[in-house]
Amino acid sequence: MTHVLEVSGLTTTFTKNEKAFKVVDDLSLYVRKGEALGIVGESGCGKSVASLSLMRLLGKNGKTEGSILLNGQKILSCSEHEMQNIRGKEMAMIFQEPMTSLNPVLTIGRQMSEGLEKHEGMKRAQSKEKVIELLTQVGIARANEIYHEYPHRLSGGMRQRVMIAMAIACNPKLLIADEPTTALDVTIQAQILQLIQNVRTERGTSLIMITHDLGVVAETCDRVMVMYAGQVIESADVRTLLRNPKHPYTIGLIQSTPHRSKGQKRLYSIAGSVPTPEEYPQGCRFAPRCDKAMPVCLEQNPQLLAVDQASDCRCWLYQEHTKGTAVNA
Repeated sequence: MTHVLEVSGLTTTFTKNEKAFKVVDDLSLYVRKGEALGIVGESGCGKSVASLSLMRLLGKNGKTEGSILLNGQKILSCSEHEMQNIRGKEMAMIFQEPMTSLNPVLTIGRQMSEGLEKHEGMKRAQSKEKVIELLTQVGIARANEIYHEYPHRLSGGMRQRVMIAMAIACNPKLLIADEPTTALDVTIQAQILQLIQNVRTERGTSLIMITHDLGVVAETCDRVMVMYAGQVIESADVRTLLRNPKHPYTIGLIQSTPHRSKGQKRLYSIAGSVPTPEEYPQGCRFAPRCDKAMPVCLEQNPQLLAVDQASDCRCWLYQEHTKGTAVNA
């Protein structure tokens, strides 16, 4: 199966007080044609920075190294002018907060028409017709009226639908969705997820779904990668990861998910929080929060290795010569 996206050794650093800090550290992934890859983790683990790195949308303070191949094209060697031709046409992104992503002083129609006129060479009348068609496809009633509206006059769910319509307008081969259901109520969340699924099915679009919600991953993704403190710590197909998680962090994430059948009075939570890049420990980055940590965990950061045919895991529990007593038990 053809790989739409291949990423190898992706490292993103930001400079603060003349010191460089790795926010994304040695990330490697691939996405097949028509496949959905989920990237999961707490806030601050590097998920959104990774997606912005793929789109080359980091500020001047960010620097990305490694290899990004989109349909065989080397993204990191492209000029900004070339990237403007790639964004929206070859790959597109649904941003986390549409109210801050949409231009408040331009109408919905004007913002959506821009990409169609640039990438598809449409005239104003053609682009208007296409925009109204797209708005209708994503379930927006009164599309003719919404075309002339400003973002602040739409509800959160409608703005998110506009973002999806804008992202799929030019039939990109890869769609990156960064927390597309944040701040939406449960009913609207379900509608947005179904809409994204329909786009995949009807257009054969590849998808990267970035979220902290394992329920979203279970519904929409084929494979999943778990990130922690800038690194991938586990990778598997969705069913394998949810049924048989390997890394203590992944196990903790799944345990913290509410289950109606369990009648829980209090949800499980992982002690502590994700360290900032300035605070990354010497060894395993999850060790200070892990109840299975051993002395080696505090000294050396393990590699991401294949645990079995279905899973990769970055944990000393699954690597040789690591037998010892847990230090955080």
